[in-house]
Amino acid sequence: MAAEQINEQKYREVWTTPVIRLGISTMLLACVLSFIPLIYLYMVHGILPPFSASLTAWGLVASVFGAFYIVEPISYYPILGLAGTYISFLSGNISNLRLPCSAMAQEVVGVEEGTKQAEIIGTMGIIGSVVVNLVGVTLAAFVGAWLIGIFPAFVADAFRKFTAPAIFGAVFGQFAMRQPKLAPFALVIPLSLLYFKAPIWLVILASVFGTIAISRIFYKAKIIH
Repeated sequence: MAAEQINEQKYREVWTTPVIRLGISTMLLACVLSFIPLIYLYMVHGILPPFSASLTAWGLVASVFGAFYIVEPISYYPILGLAGTYISFLSGNISNLRLPCSAMAQEVVGVEEGTKQAEIIGTMGIIGSVVVNLVGVTLAAFVGAWLIGIFPAFVADAFRKFTAPAIFGAVFGQFAMRQPKLAPFALVIPLSLLYFKAPIWLVILASVFGTIAISRIFYKAKIIH
């Protein structure tokens, strides 16, 4: 079905509006539930950290990960879509699991990125990853440590050190094949900044928005489509 064949009003009624309503509700509920451990400590053990200490701790976390508050929603949205963004930020493991699953689902079905079809198919892929992840993590909790224990030391070491980089490399390769003219810039920008020992938050911001800016220039110049 072509994108233009989807009725905009109907799509908003049956998809966008319910997704926003449910997404906001579940995110707010998750925020409230995240205070349960703190409430338990206070109610059962009478322990409550001082407000100034809590604020200091949040400041330390924000100084390291604050850039992600802006970068991740913007950079992931084209692939995750609206519903996928809510589900992914609620379930976690975005870059190493939700994003590849969404992209792979869209590629397998053959939908165009950024379209409504792509959003629905990507969301189905993310939901599948959440279910599989739940089963896999449960199994891993029981047998993962045992399996790592029986592997030779160099194999277990390789799993610990190189699993995440291998996933990131596969994701980069997948997207580089779609836009090979942009791939060198996506590599050169972060590598250059890392060479000059720029802070990580600056590397992330420059990599994401620098590549977006270059792709915009290339698109205007009709170098990419």
